[in-house]
Amino acid sequence: MSGRGGVVNDIWDGYIPLECQSNSSILRLTSGLSWEEAKEPTIHQDIDFYAVCGVGPSMSFANSVLKNDPKIGVIGLVPCAVGATKISQWSQGSFFYNKMLNRTQAALQCGGTLRALLWYQGENDTLDFEDAKLYNSRLQKFFTDARNDLHAPSLLIIQVALATTLGPYKDIIREAQLGIDLPNVRTVDANGLKAGPDYVHLSSPSEVQLGQMLANAFLQFGSDTAPIFLEE
Repeated sequence: MSGRGGVVNDIWDGYIPLECQSNSSILRLTSGLSWEEAKEPTIHQDIDFYAVCGVGPSMSFANSVLKNDPKIGVIGLVPCAVGATKISQWSQGSFFYNKMLNRTQAALQCGGTLRALLWYQGENDTLDFEDAKLYNSRLQKFFTDARNDLHAPSLLIIQVALATTLGPYKDIIREAQLGIDLPNVRTVDANGLKAGPDYVHLSSPSEVQLGQMLANAFLQFGSDTAPIFLEE
């Protein structure tokens, strides 16, 4: 979710697609819990700091939402994603889970409204059969726990079904993602989007397309003012 578009050998190529240009109406919550104008490739840079971040779907998503609903107001992105993590590392009470809750609660102090959780994860769970087999139950529990702890039982969740894999159990993960049965959970399928040179993370053009797919899924539910989007 944090994006590696344009990253080759741990170096970002510096190219920002037109659809990902910054906009004064799109903000991001920094690691220090302050708001600043969101810009590629730094949406997640101080959150997912163990990796070199490139272009992700965030700015394409936010720009597409603004283009299609200019009355929506200022969009606040709350980046929480950390690459190379398994779903078990996001279980209730874990370090990443608690950090997500704290960041979201801080974001809401500005008076915005939490509108959606954007979730793109699962490649590392394709490596081990037990992890893959448990993915469905772990994912559903994560979504349910997050909604309960954020006091948002009807929160829209838009997840991404995997396009690429690290291990042999991609089909099990995708089956879990595409077959999830929870209200207000929508899945966009990244299958067919092209990966970058590492064959795992999406290329910049694919990140742009994914962001637009996420925006379309969100816009189907209408919009409101001062939205805040939690990204993982």
